Formats: sequence, C-alpha cells, structure tokens
Amino acid sequence: MQQKITPFLWFDSKGEEAAKFYVSIFQKSSVGNITRYTKDGFDVHHMPAGSVMTTEFEIEGIRFVALNGGPVFKFNPSISFLVACNHKEEVDNLWSKLSKGGGPIIMELGSYPMSERYGWLQDKYGLSWQVMFFKDRVIKQKIVPTLMFSEGQSGEAEAAVNLYTTVFHNSAIDHIMRYGKVEEPDKEGTVKHAGFTLEGQEFAAMDSNRVHNFTFNEAISFMVDCRTQKEIDYYWGSLTADGG
Repeated sequence: MQQKITPFLWFDSKGEEAAKFYVSIFQKSSVGNITRYTKDGFDVHHMPAGSVMTTEFEIEGIRFVALNGGPVFKFNPSISFLVACNHKEEVDNLWSKLSKGGGPIIMELGSYPMSERYGWLQDKYGLSWQVMFFKDRVIKQKIVPTLMFSEGQSGEAEAAVNLYTTVFHNSAIDHIMRYGKVEEPDKEGTVKHAGFTLEGQEFAAMDSNRVHNFTFNEAISFMVDCRTQKEIDYYWGSLTADGG
C-alpha cells in the first residue's frame, strides 16, 4: 500500500542528523532523497545555499520528511509517535537509545494499567515518543502518530476523529475508550484513547484536561500526497472549512 499521509517534521537545522539517528535505531529503515537550499528565495528562508532543506527517511516502513526550517517552531508532546513492541526487551532497548541525551520524561518507563512496560519521552531533538509493550495484541503498524487534545482543545478529540474519517478515504474509527467519573480532572465521556484509520494508515487521539502548557503547532504536520489539482482542492476545502 502506498503511503498517502506523511509526517512532516520541522527542525531548526538538524533534520538530516535526526533522520540518520532514527534510521540507526529502528528496523526497516533508510535515508532517502535529500534536497538543498539554493540562492533563490534567500530573502525568505535565510538558509545558506547548499545547506540541507529536506531529508526523506523511512523507519519501520513509515515514511517521514524532516525539514530544516530555522528556529521558528518547536516540538512538543501534543503529537507523539507510539512505537508498538512485541517484547519488553525491545521497549527497554528503544527507551535506552531514544532517552540518551534527551529531553523531559513525560511518563517514566514502568508498568501501567494499559501496558506492563511503557514510557513516554522527548528525545534529544525534542520529538516525542511513546514506547509500549503490546504483549499478545496484533501489531498492524509499528509506529502510530498520536494526537493529544489539551488546553483549550481538550474535549475535541472525538469531533476531530469524526472529521478526519469523513474527509479521508479508506477510513474508519477502530475504537474509542472514554474517561469515567473517577478520572478527574479529565471530563467524563471525553476520549481517553481512540484508534482510527485514514487511507489505510493507523492514527490515535486522546483528550487531556490536565495542565500541559502546550498544544498543537506547526512543528509537526501531515503531508497528503495528491495526484491532481482537483484532489488538492478537495482536501484543502474539506480541512479548512470552519478551520483556523
């Protein structure tokens, strides 16, 4: 299956370095096409001619693009990448490599109700990873982009999932787990975890009513591969309707 939706990661200047780092620790991985800045457009991008602009790379069969765009946007945990692992040892190995020289630990590596071995961290480039032991659960997709609706957007996860699965083809809501009465400060009935499929690719979403001091920004976006102008117009119109 051709990948329709590609995570697009905005780095200051270390996109190529980060891509090589991820490729070195994940399987089924490789660095692909690299583009470079030219003199044209310098008054806009302010990047030296010849420096790396984008690096395409693939890890665990999922294609990513890393952009060196300057110090404009910074990663935060509102979008993270869940890594599904068959063995606890795999969790520990990835945690050791991703946490080396890394940023804040969001959830310490340990045992939780949803998994016997799980942790959530930001790596040395600021990118956020959830590493989870799946035990006997079937793993269809190794790396799953996960959206956390927090701050003023808490409570909007279900509406977002409904929109995305309506706009994109070959899509479905796979499951929704909801918060109960005893899980304050999260509001009863909002999304604790939702799994959904867009264009045959797995995604996840959750609400969090806790204080995080971050929400979505342009540091991580999703590039939709379109073949025609008509298709571009369809997605643009559908995703910007009543949007920000």
